[in-house]
Amino acid sequence: MRTLLILGRLRAFPASIEAVADLATYRLIVKEDLRAAESLLTRGAIDAVILDVELTDMNAIRVIEQVRQAAPEVPLIVISAGRQWEWEEDAYLLGVSHVITKPIRPKLLNNLLDRVFQDPSAIPRSEIMTGSPHSGPRASAGIPAHFNALEALRKFSGILTHSLQPQTLLREFLLLLREVIGVNRAVIFLRHPASIFGTYAPELEDRWLRSACAIGLEQAFLEHFALSLKTGIGASLRQHGRILKSTSAEAQGNREIAREFHLVGGTVAIPILDRETLLGVAVLDERLTGDPYENEELSLLFHMLEEVGLAIRNSWLHDQLQTSHAMLTDILGNLGSACIVIGNNLAVLHSNSSARRILLAENPDKVHLEFSDLPQELGSKVFTVMKTNISVPSFKYQFPALPEQSYFVAISPFQTQKAASADAALLIIENITSMERAKRLEVEASNLRLITTMAEHLAHEIGNSVVPLATHQQLLDSGINDTEFLHSLSQALGAGVKRITRLANQMMFLARGTTDFGDQIRVNELLEEAFREAYLYHNGEAPDFDIAEGMEKLTIAGDHKALRHAFSEVLLNALQATPGESKKIVVSASSIGANGHRGVNVEIRDGGAGFSAEAARRGPEPFFSTRNVGLGLGLTVTRKIIEDHKGRVEIASPTVKGSGLVRITLPLSDQN
Repeated sequence: MRTLLILGRLRAFPASIEAVADLATYRLIVKEDLRAAESLLTRGAIDAVILDVELTDMNAIRVIEQVRQAAPEVPLIVISAGRQWEWEEDAYLLGVSHVITKPIRPKLLNNLLDRVFQDPSAIPRSEIMTGSPHSGPRASAGIPAHFNALEALRKFSGILTHSLQPQTLLREFLLLLREVIGVNRAVIFLRHPASIFGTYAPELEDRWLRSACAIGLEQAFLEHFALSLKTGIGASLRQHGRILKSTSAEAQGNREIAREFHLVGGTVAIPILDRETLLGVAVLDERLTGDPYENEELSLLFHMLEEVGLAIRNSWLHDQLQTSHAMLTDILGNLGSACIVIGNNLAVLHSNSSARRILLAENPDKVHLEFSDLPQELGSKVFTVMKTNISVPSFKYQFPALPEQSYFVAISPFQTQKAASADAALLIIENITSMERAKRLEVEASNLRLITTMAEHLAHEIGNSVVPLATHQQLLDSGINDTEFLHSLSQALGAGVKRITRLANQMMFLARGTTDFGDQIRVNELLEEAFREAYLYHNGEAPDFDIAEGMEKLTIAGDHKALRHAFSEVLLNALQATPGESKKIVVSASSIGANGHRGVNVEIRDGGAGFSAEAARRGPEPFFSTRNVGLGLGLTVTRKIIEDHKGRVEIASPTVKGSGLVRITLPLSDQN
């Protein structure tokens, strides 16, 4: 009697099979899914499988694949209510014997079953001699000698996909060897698994092969036993990469190899290679019957173990990948910044708690973040990055649900080498509220320090201007009729007014926010006016003032009053730096042009000792001065006015002794 396994979740399906099948010939076993029937298939208790699936999608193909992996040689008949030719074709390619369309017809089903079991390859599994402990590995009479090898390879192919855990895989492999060859005792030694950030374990750990799986041996003994890669069996297989027998001359002549074979109770050692490196060693005893192995069987075992080695290496790589993925997920999950990975189908592949807290602020009960939860502006930028594979420059963003918070957003694509577009995009949202607040407080503190410094200098300068006036005011009653006193009072009033007027002008031009470019100004006239204004604030005698020829044709556009003040500050410094009547101030100008932009270059050279290195470097800084009077804002105001007119101020380095040079560049007016 043959045993049929009926797999189907519908209760009516087994009943329909039972109604039409010949129960005198077939014994029916009904299971809802493959998991419940797996032990029957692996033990060889089933002669054929009847499967109820719909051949309309990939799910049916997966079920068929699982059945074929569990029992690759068992005939499989699929009964389906719905069929599509592409899925039916895949089913036949996977080894399905027949596909029947519902409803089930008795004559057709019985005819197909008879046809299946008339096939010589469909001999009941109970009649196949597969190397039981009593019969050994030989094929029974009437069965080809190569049949056992083919049967073993079929079962072995299912073991390779059994598990990603090396111990489980090796356990199934050793049980298979006991079943098909009759192995008595066997132990498999492996190197230490590859580390996460390296190829193999550190040198000290990688010197030994330790027990990973065994049958017929006590694990307690194996926990205290290891093979060295420096000596003995491990060293021999690592060096030669071939099978080592305990009866060989090499083993008999090497005391360490002989000792290890004796301790393990093995007669043959087979290397486990990944086609590049020795990963481990399999040490096998003789058969359960005490017979030795044939060379063909050892060769088959060598190739099987080579495939096992590749599977072990892949499992290690899988563990590395899984560990790295878990580590990266943990890092992203614990980052203070919001991290979101979005696939090219706009599905959210990963989002940490910060991302959900920010984007689900209006919907806190929602657990999973979706692409639709992104604001439209961010969603459109992510979509653009996906299509163009170009990162979006970081930008500042404020979420409507969190108006008091400020964020910095960056979007970058992930693309494999052969992909036409991005496979995913990484969206990072960083909360910069505290940073913005700290920056604002720093600016406020800086402004407060500036105001404090300015107030100190202003108080000092105004005080210097008021002291002579206060002194004359105290003597006014007694000296009102004194001509000399009145002259001194007039000079004090004039000097005080000039100092306070200059101070007020500096403050006014520093406070200006916009510049009027409506005036057309001739350079030579501007310089003459600036010199006269500078001389008003100069207490000493005026040196010679020489303006080079050719400047009367140069015209600039801007604020006439502001530019006059800027040049007057430079000329006042030149007047104060030029002592004696024999010295003079030389002003020259020339037109320049580069990249289609025309300008005028004005050089003011005094007759003094020149700028020191510090003065040349720090001259335009606020409140920097080499004198005891003044605020030190003259060149600061000049630089602001000139830069507002799209020009620049340069204090020449002290290369020429005996004179100071200030160079001012301004764009020429279109009238030139």
